[in-house]
Amino acid sequence: MRLKLENKSARIELIPLIDIIFLLLVFFIYSMLSMVVYRGIPIVLPVADSLETEKGETLVITIDEKGDVFVDQGFVPGDELLSRLNKERAAFPGKTAIISGHKGSPYGTFVDVLDDVRLAGFQKVSMEAVPRQLEK
Repeated sequence: MRLKLENKSARIELIPLIDIIFLLLVFFIYSMLSMVVYRGIPIVLPVADSLETEKGETLVITIDEKGDVFVDQGFVPGDELLSRLNKERAAFPGKTAIISGHKGSPYGTFVDVLDDVRLAGFQKVSMEAVPRQLEK
């Protein structure tokens, strides 16, 4: 007995391929949204109980333990800070200034930086800290 087999050509099903493409697209979009770009230098932050996360364009001003000031990881001498902040605010008027100070940094430096940020005209100013639960 002889079986008659039809000569079928191979087919590529598009529906499962489209499903896989969308799945990969969702995976990459989700992973990109979860990435956080931190533009400060690593320091030991003070601890606080009431914190909020700032979203949007930010300018990170970091004060290290010696009192040196950095704007987005670049060292800025104290006398040039106000002019640098004015340039940043002019380039991006809606930016939020985040002051990130080492917990052992001099208080006077913090006050000087805060004063320069306000003189530069930033409307939104935040101080960065670590939540008390994450301190351990």
